[in-house]
Amino acid sequence: MQSKKWSGAILSLAFVVLSTGCGTGSSSGSVADPNPTPQPQSGTVSLILSDASSEDWAGINVKILSIALVPQGGGSNVTIYTCPNPAPGINLVQLDQLGEILGNVPVPAGSYSGAQLTIGGNPGDVSLVVSADPETGFAAAPGTTIPSNQIQIQGTTGGAGSLTVAVNVKFASSLVVTANQSNALDIEFDLAHPAFIIGHVPLASGGNTLWAVNFNGPVRQHRLEDITRLVLRHMYGSVSSVSSDNTSITITKLFPVEHPTNPETSIASAQSLSILADATNGTLFYDVDAKTSTSIKDFSSLASTLTGKFVRIAARYQENGTLTAVRIWASSTFNSVWISPEGHVLHVNTGTDIITVASETGSGIPLLVNSQTQFFFRTPWDAVSDATPIATGTGFLTSDNFVRGFKVHASVVDPLAVPLVAQSIDIEIARFDGTLSNPTNTAFTYTRDFPTASDDYTNTLDYISSSSANGKDSLGNPIVGFKWWNFTFPTLADTGKDAIGDFINATNGTANFGGSVGPVNAWGETYGWWNDPAAPTSWTAPWTVLLPTSLPIGTVAYGYSPTSSTFTFLVQGGVNAPTVTLGTTSGSAALVYQVDRTGGIVTVSPVDITTPAGQTTIQTNLVANTPVKVFGVPQANGSVKGYVVLYYTGVSSTN
Repeated sequence: MQSKKWSGAILSLAFVVLSTGCGTGSSSGSVADPNPTPQPQSGTVSLILSDASSEDWAGINVKILSIALVPQGGGSNVTIYTCPNPAPGINLVQLDQLGEILGNVPVPAGSYSGAQLTIGGNPGDVSLVVSADPETGFAAAPGTTIPSNQIQIQGTTGGAGSLTVAVNVKFASSLVVTANQSNALDIEFDLAHPAFIIGHVPLASGGNTLWAVNFNGPVRQHRLEDITRLVLRHMYGSVSSVSSDNTSITITKLFPVEHPTNPETSIASAQSLSILADATNGTLFYDVDAKTSTSIKDFSSLASTLTGKFVRIAARYQENGTLTAVRIWASSTFNSVWISPEGHVLHVNTGTDIITVASETGSGIPLLVNSQTQFFFRTPWDAVSDATPIATGTGFLTSDNFVRGFKVHASVVDPLAVPLVAQSIDIEIARFDGTLSNPTNTAFTYTRDFPTASDDYTNTLDYISSSSANGKDSLGNPIVGFKWWNFTFPTLADTGKDAIGDFINATNGTANFGGSVGPVNAWGETYGWWNDPAAPTSWTAPWTVLLPTSLPIGTVAYGYSPTSSTFTFLVQGGVNAPTVTLGTTSGSAALVYQVDRTGGIVTVSPVDITTPAGQTTIQTNLVANTPVKVFGVPQANGSVKGYVVLYYTGVSSTN
């Protein structure tokens, strides 16, 4: 029996420093000051949030109160984001590797060594909603909203009603903001990291599961190679003006209320964004109220009626940091542009041509695909491809071209129809994952099993062409062809002519637990590309990340040895005790956490096993019969390379 994978959900804060100008000061009189006081120069920061998916959650809503940069060498932090009032809840599950623009703000030129996030820590500031179809054995019922008194936010400070969590992020390399130049920074927060949300189920019958939310730890810097390749989540706003030359509109950024209301309402921010029409290829404009659509290359035909309208916009970044609209939906009411199912594909029924999209409320929204439904695949780096449907009609649902796990944003023909009929479906992320098998020099296979058997798939993906551009390496050199890496080490991607051969060797490991568990194989995840030369009319794999498999909870069989950095453990349903090897080198060490439940309080404490003190702690606690949960990658010799280890003290966990 294959254990479930680790769904590595990521919150990413991408700070994109764009060029702006700034002059010198002058005196208050009409004569210029011959010795003006120099004014600090600045760049403009576009602040973006994103993450990856979580199979078990429909909503992980957090309130990000502020974000500040830490100057290198000392000085006061520079606040670059302050939330509107009331603070909106941001559902991180919807940001599956997508960018959510919070706004553009000026940042003084200089070097910054880190960032500090301030997150709301009061009851209700973090809310959790279970998916409509979570993985088997998940410790909460489908569609459940976890009561706030069962959510324990770790690391809070302050008094009742004003609790916050400070999350400090140290940059691997300094962020240098230079006036009139561009730069970028990407920080990842792993939402489904094993130490981020821990559901602790008491052994005593009738006890409540407590969910510990740990914001301090699973955070790292991530390289944002090319802003033009960033897929942006559809943004909401109200149009405040049309430029005098009709080339752009200015919108006030709006946040939909979380959890959704009926009708849905919005929270206005203090941020304004300028959005250009695509003067070359045209922007598709949908009048939701009139149910009409047209292609525009400027806003001249709409200038007299657009101001004051609510809009939903699919946009892309240009190299100079400007935003160009691919598609715009406009209405006189916010609810009309918001009624557009967004989420991960939950089910695909090829018999009825109905797809189900997971909603933020923990339910599923059925959508009928008909002969007129257009499918788009977001490719912001290619303007023509981004605006051209890759398929039309029901045939696209067959042959595993459209599967559970895809992240989509749909538009409907009539928001009052039952079921809703899909007018268009933006595929923002084409996610394939599961057990890796049959790797060859041209392709490999994913096998994915879900709680609902009809969602299962076995899909063979070709590697992208060896001549296809595929980002840059950690030194900034361009990469062509397929690449892969081990989870948490994207800067160490295996690229070049040996990448496929190394991938084949890396995916042949099996750890056999015997019993009802049996062998456990390597897991991977790929976000597919469409229209690559290797397979123009199907999905191809530009990369694969090897994910740590989430193994069943068990107990230590032979305690931790600091000499070999190993221990053995038995899992529920297994009869063999494979060896787990933990890396102890700083920068690549396994992550170890002590999870304690005492007196109804769950505490998550990291253990740094790169230090003598950490080695002593783990040797003292990771002894025979200690409850333990391991996330790791099976190796060719039958062992498991451990990436994350949770061991339990106090009242034990059973999940």
